[in-house]
Amino acid sequence: MHRGKGMRFVGDSRVPAERKPNIPKDYSEYPGKTEAFWPNFLLKEWMVGAVFLIGYLILTISHESPLERKADPTDAGYIPLPDWYFLFLYQLLKYKYAAGDYVLIGTIVIPGLAFGALLLAPWLDRGAERRPSKRPVATGLMLIALISVTYLTWESVVTHDWEKAKEQGKIVKTNIDKNDPGYQVFKSQSCVGCHGSELSGGTGPSLIGTGLKPEDIMKIAKEGRGAMPANAYKGNEEDLKKLANFISKLEK
Repeated sequence: MHRGKGMRFVGDSRVPAERKPNIPKDYSEYPGKTEAFWPNFLLKEWMVGAVFLIGYLILTISHESPLERKADPTDAGYIPLPDWYFLFLYQLLKYKYAAGDYVLIGTIVIPGLAFGALLLAPWLDRGAERRPSKRPVATGLMLIALISVTYLTWESVVTHDWEKAKEQGKIVKTNIDKNDPGYQVFKSQSCVGCHGSELSGGTGPSLIGTGLKPEDIMKIAKEGRGAMPANAYKGNEEDLKKLANFISKLEK
């Protein structure tokens, strides 16, 4: 049939003359290779998930959680340690040109370049090859990243003082009367910054169970001891006696 200038309309040869109803294939057509999503497949998934969940619950009950003492914002000597998957960044900040005056390089520039390259990887490397040897740039950058993360994580684990970390996070149960006048003096002085609000120690030693007499504590407050400088206490004599009596009575 012609219409217009040389236009011809023809039927689509891809459409079959006889249309069959759109009925899904029977599962028995491929025995052992397919199954119904509901309930067969989901039932297996739920069973596997239940086994892992029960195992996880047993592990959490049988193994005590590695909890540390209550966070103390006044403890300037506490050294936090991130989880294992951030140890490489933690180690990076220990180097000269990634910390101190260059801390922005270690916290923003280097991580930003690394994660930015990872985010843009599908657009930066659009080759059709799948073999690593055929994609030297992408393979090389990935190997460099893998080696760097592995080395920094290993270096962080090896050089960290785990005994000190365990000691500083140890839970110390004390019976401190925070309404005691001596504690109020302790809190108002600079003692909190070194010994912590719980008196369990920080940059300075723990003041719990020292075995010192009030006279000895007053002398240390005036004359200093070890890393503690002289005249660290700035209060009056009466408050110093309250502080000394309070510390001398503290027991673990």
